[in-house]
Amino acid sequence: MTINMKDIARLSGVGVATVSRVLNNSGYVSETTRKKVMDIVNEYRYTPNNAARSLKISSTNRVGLLVKGTDNPFFQRMMREIERGLAMRGYRLLIQDVGGKNEMEAAIQLVQDNNLCGLILMGGYFVYSKEDFKRLGAPCVLLTVRAAVDVDPALYSSVTVDDEQEGFRAVDSLIQMGHTRIGFLYHFAYEENTPNSMRYRGYLRALQQHGIPFDPNLVAGEDESRAAVFSEGGFRTGFRMAQQLMAKNPDMTAIFAFSDVLAVGAAKAVLTAGRRIPEDLSIIGFDGIDAAEFFHPSLDTVYQPATEMAMSCVSLLSDMVNGQSGRHMICPCTLLRRGSTQSRDKD
Repeated sequence: MTINMKDIARLSGVGVATVSRVLNNSGYVSETTRKKVMDIVNEYRYTPNNAARSLKISSTNRVGLLVKGTDNPFFQRMMREIERGLAMRGYRLLIQDVGGKNEMEAAIQLVQDNNLCGLILMGGYFVYSKEDFKRLGAPCVLLTVRAAVDVDPALYSSVTVDDEQEGFRAVDSLIQMGHTRIGFLYHFAYEENTPNSMRYRGYLRALQQHGIPFDPNLVAGEDESRAAVFSEGGFRTGFRMAQQLMAKNPDMTAIFAFSDVLAVGAAKAVLTAGRRIPEDLSIIGFDGIDAAEFFHPSLDTVYQPATEMAMSCVSLLSDMVNGQSGRHMICPCTLLRRGSTQSRDKD
């Protein structure tokens, strides 16, 4: 029976890119996976043909970037840096927006269809498992998201920030200014260990540490559907959330938003309602996008170092493609003061 690389991939339960790395002895492949592939190769006496070799040579410099929302301004900044950094190292970049779909399933399909040598997953809602990485069959870097705690950290690399601690710091700063009625805007509450959920935990921890009772009426986002957020866009979602919070909580004096996009929408709602920032309502966002800086008034934010995160991601992926195990970086953030918050004792 004559078989090709796709047949070997199917029979051994791995991706075509993994078969290519085994046959060409390039890139990281676990010993267990290598044995499965070689068992099939030996059983069917497979011999690579010239076409297969040409495919390998032409495609091993391809890297996939799967993005959960290419319209996200923070992601756009990192995408530019990633493309530039990969080009400097001789890689070609394929970008795919997965929207509201399961990005890991999309990633596995992208690797198989394009014989990718590596992959970057930016954003997402799912907790990736060790089985996911085995099925993926290509070196992978997670950017802004994390895998499940039981996944061997050598299987992938990651670049993140300490979302819970940074969320805590933002809310703690508001409490230090005398705010106790603090609203929180975020997208979804359904997944663990996502930036949404971790910044929410930081919000809750700050309230608890200062002895401030939690009021669910001050939180907007738990009932938001993914479809609604993707169809509306973040600015409009933030605007609507802030309107709802102000209607339910006339005594609210501050808002912490999961992202700058939500914060800008919220700020517009506050001003539209005839209220002042920061005299009537203080606002802090998260990310450090240009729109928050050039909004009037400019919004305070937890600034993520997008350029440094993107370049670190490229470096870690290149290391994995060249056979190194996964490494993990947590980048520090900066709380930027731009004038959208003030103490409650000021007029």
